[in-house]
Amino acid sequence: MDISENDILGWSRIFALTLGMGWAAWMDHKERKVANEHWMVWIKPALFLWALDLMAQGADWTIYLTASAAVAYASGAVIGRPSISDARAGSRIDLIVFVWYAVSAVGLLMGALEYQSTNPLDVMLGDADRLGSLWWKTLSVLFVILIIDAAWRFRLLHGGADAKALMWVAILIPNWSTVPLSLNDATSTALVALPPSLALLMWGGLSFLVIPFILFVRNITSRNINRLGDLRLAWHASKINLDQVLQRHVWLLTTLIELPDGTTGIHHRTRAPRTTPSREALEGSVQALAEAGVEEVWVSSKLPLLVFLLPAIAPLVLLGDPMVLVMPLFGL
Repeated sequence: MDISENDILGWSRIFALTLGMGWAAWMDHKERKVANEHWMVWIKPALFLWALDLMAQGADWTIYLTASAAVAYASGAVIGRPSISDARAGSRIDLIVFVWYAVSAVGLLMGALEYQSTNPLDVMLGDADRLGSLWWKTLSVLFVILIIDAAWRFRLLHGGADAKALMWVAILIPNWSTVPLSLNDATSTALVALPPSLALLMWGGLSFLVIPFILFVRNITSRNINRLGDLRLAWHASKINLDQVLQRHVWLLTTLIELPDGTTGIHHRTRAPRTTPSREALEGSVQALAEAGVEEVWVSSKLPLLVFLLPAIAPLVLLGDPMVLVMPLFGL
């Protein structure tokens, strides 16, 4: 069996994706955070493989610098973004990063001028010239990273590690051309498909749909549903002993409220707080509940997204973009 360059690049990317995401998922599971150093280590094989890919396709310098612009923007989520005043202050690192931004921006602009005659629609239809198509596909990585960054800032993605992981995937697997789709190649021939990073998020998100049913069955078997109001919580929360709250990664939903008659009552919120309470505030809530004689409380688990993205690699490789598989069912 002949092995092509695309096969080598594709499986190398999947191997790096599995190792890097597996390590990150473990840290996310144990600590609910992933150190920035992790992404600084795993961006290296991603950049190496992308450079090999561009080299194999005969990219010119504007395409390399357009890719650099995408990486430069993503780097802000890990190392921050220096301003002109930071560069003027004399920090060597800030100056280097600022020059990196400037050179990348020049390359992006020159690429736009060079390939302005290439119609994006022709790229989608496969009718564009080779380098023009490659430049637009490289630029699309920057668009994907902008979307992920916006989702993070508007709290559609709650964890910084989640956004950084998806940006890393966008750089590691910039398009579907080298993904070794094993069971279904509809994605590779589709006119429109989600980028691999967003398709991975979609596959990971599908597993979240099963969680409410698992929790509901568990709450029934554990006899946690004792009144009608518990039904609202049984789909997304569970009961634990109060003394376990500080040892687990959970949102505390049970709280004390003052009733109209001046007494204190127990209230169970149906949603987690919008902002994470401090350790001191959580300890205070637990102590107040203990003093009120509460032994069991409703909690909502802080689900680590990366743990769900790791197994989502399998359907990504086997089936491709889930939207491509679903759209024909609606006649699209």
